[in-house]
Amino acid sequence: MKFFDKMIVLVAYNPSKAGLFTVEERIAFIKTVIGDEPRVTVDSSAGLLVEYVKQCKANVVLRGLRALSDFEYEFQMALMNRRLNREVETVFLMAGFKWFYTSSNLIKEAASHGGSVRGLVPDIVLRSLEKKYGRKLNNNEGEKR
Repeated sequence: MKFFDKMIVLVAYNPSKAGLFTVEERIAFIKTVIGDEPRVTVDSSAGLLVEYVKQCKANVVLRGLRALSDFEYEFQMALMNRRLNREVETVFLMAGFKWFYTSSNLIKEAASHGGSVRGLVPDIVLRSLEKKYGRKLNNNEGEKR
């Protein structure tokens, strides 16, 4: 972690929406990928992000941007968060070029039809997608093109 001494990865969720994986599964995925990194903790919340940040005595929200289409939504959310709590700053980091056109919807769509998402998700998520869809995903090496 180049910029922060400590980080909380928050799985924010809306209880009225059903995701492909439960909050508990998503937390387990993140913990597996992070490993034993003592400066990173994983948590979940269904409330306002700025309230969670305040409760944790934190003051920065780190958000990743992929394509330009992310910016408008993230900018609106950052402005609303600032309006709700002026003590919380939002910092944006650009994703690597490999991730520019990747989204959870595209990954779910490809996986649901048996397409390869290897290299786009961690191995634990790949195996869980295969279980969820009841099939081995085509692991062709199309991503090398």
